[in-house]
Amino acid sequence: MIKVLLAEDQVMVRQGLKAMIETDEEIEVTGEADNGREAVRLCDKQLFDVAILDIRMPEMDGIEAAKILRSRFPHMKILMLTTFDDNQYVMDALKLGVSGYMLKNGDTASLIRSIKSAIGGGLSLEDQVAAKVMPVLLQNQVEESIDPTLTPRERAILKCIGEGLNNKEAAERLGLSVGTVKNQTSHILDKLELRDRTQLAIYAIRHRLI
Repeated sequence: MIKVLLAEDQVMVRQGLKAMIETDEEIEVTGEADNGREAVRLCDKQLFDVAILDIRMPEMDGIEAAKILRSRFPHMKILMLTTFDDNQYVMDALKLGVSGYMLKNGDTASLIRSIKSAIGGGLSLEDQVAAKVMPVLLQNQVEESIDPTLTPRERAILKCIGEGLNNKEAAERLGLSVGTVKNQTSHILDKLELRDRTQLAIYAIRHRLI
């Protein structure tokens, strides 16, 4: 069972999201918060696999909460939720290493898919969000070549990560085991001195692997 923390200050929206999420028998909302500060307190008391944070909340917003949670609980996945598809919010969230950025008007299937993708190590962006942020990343492509110490296999895995594939999907595409993809991803992180898969995805885009 995937345990989810849902932080959203509007009660009716939160109840609706919870109902959508729990249509999948493999996912359960085991904690609810109406602001970022409460979300952090809940995480200090119990374990969650995924935290879904509204980006705009009273007392402490989703970005600030995500910073704290990434520091204290590095293995917990974080998904950002908002009605504001401003690319600056997206970039701020991606720089923190979150696993996805969703709009509140998304459908049930997309929400569940994003949660499961995060658990599998993938990066999810709603189409509307990706359409705004991808041009920003592409405009900032760097001229220097990709790290020469990366092997062909590592480059192939990095390309998959940049395309948003999770470990299982990358393994299937490349004909590798999931364990091999996980191990190779750790090696890539070490070589490039990056923190997480989100930074790897941005690296792949900026270095024209996508």
